[in-house]
Amino acid sequence: MDYQRDLKKLEDIEHLRGLIDKSKTAMLTTFTIDKGFHSRPMATAQLDVEGSLWFFTNEFSSKVAEISLDNKVNVTYTNSSSSTYISLNGVAQVVDNRAKMEELWDPFIEAFFKDGLQDPSLTLLRVDLSDAEYWDNGAGAVGLAIKWIKSVITGGKYEPGEHAKVEL
Repeated sequence: MDYQRDLKKLEDIEHLRGLIDKSKTAMLTTFTIDKGFHSRPMATAQLDVEGSLWFFTNEFSSKVAEISLDNKVNVTYTNSSSSTYISLNGVAQVVDNRAKMEELWDPFIEAFFKDGLQDPSLTLLRVDLSDAEYWDNGAGAVGLAIKWIKSVITGGKYEPGEHAKVEL
């Protein structure tokens, strides 16, 4: 086992979790042969310690059909108030696990699934992440403006915030 690599992965996942928590709503992009890319908003249920994103979905939705043909997906998050942007790549699969559904259940989800956990079409979508890229200013638009003005006045380099690519 490569403990340093495992520790780095855990640190990267925890950092991504903090960034994702600023937004919670993702755009999940699948690919279809006839129409190309197809994106839709999804409420994030969890980013687990293994580096998998979890979402509730309807097992008869178009996204499930698209994933059955090509399970490579992209998931993006944005929070313009804090100037945080995340792009994640991974492989999606449908998981019908009632115990996991109970663990992740949130009353907010009931707005989409009126019968709650008893909804027969309710299932989980798990995206096993392979890599991510993020940009995090953390200071918001005003903070970015101040950094830009400071770089113009001092002649220094404009540093908008943290940017990194991580392998998961």
